[in-house]
Amino acid sequence: MSDNTTWHYENFEPSGSAIGYRITKKLDEVQSPFQKIEIFESTDWGNLMLIDGAMMLTTRDNFLYHEMMSHPALFTHANPKSVVIIGGGDCGTLREVLKHPGVEKAVQCDIDEQVTRMAEKWFPELCDSNDDPRAELLFDDGIAYMANCAPNSLDIVIVDSTDPVGPAEGLFNKAFFESCFRALKDDGILVQQSESPLVLLELIKAMRAEMGKAGFSTFQTLPFPQPCYPTGWWSCTMARKGQGFDFREADARAKAFATKYYTADIHKGAASLPPFVAEALGE
Repeated sequence: MSDNTTWHYENFEPSGSAIGYRITKKLDEVQSPFQKIEIFESTDWGNLMLIDGAMMLTTRDNFLYHEMMSHPALFTHANPKSVVIIGGGDCGTLREVLKHPGVEKAVQCDIDEQVTRMAEKWFPELCDSNDDPRAELLFDDGIAYMANCAPNSLDIVIVDSTDPVGPAEGLFNKAFFESCFRALKDDGILVQQSESPLVLLELIKAMRAEMGKAGFSTFQTLPFPQPCYPTGWWSCTMARKGQGFDFREADARAKAFATKYYTADIHKGAASLPPFVAEALGE
């Protein structure tokens, strides 16, 4: 390798581990009113986005997260038309949601406009659907947005947030989940990124408990690989008011759009939790 390469390491105290990337240079940096956003060029993983020093996404592996945050819920809801994404400023989840032709409106509400502007500049492939007439990009407080949503107006709410600290801290508690519960229709689905089932199972249990206090009665946690996040193994959790998650498997198999990771079989496999996770979550 050339002499201008160096290594960037992110230490993760809860797991006593770190993840490192070989980088060639810093491409950009901005201090928004909310957080510090940095973009690096790497030798093998494309561009990297860090927020307050924590890895958010890489060019190479972001599809894993974006596809699993969107398609399982969209292929579980019977007929999703109205979708809200809280957070998700890099626009990758929005792009995946709008691959579904039945979606009539997708609102993305992220508090920090600079995340989207950096994504447009350094991850333009994630922003392919920003100009879709069904898309609405808002830069506002997601907690307040959900609190003000009309009752029974949404089919799916996707909480595509950073870790539960700083601006995202209020997205993991009963009060916020109550807003989501109220805004969702009776058959609606809430999706929340739910950290690593390997080292943060207690957080997942606590989050599901808060969802339960808010009125949700059925939960499904779906693990998936995510090399750029601590431990390399991540998850999303779905919650709904009613009973059961009726996966529209035939529709998933017949989907007319391309995905790099998500398939009907991947969906079914993710829903089959490893014994230690299932036991911890009481399933």
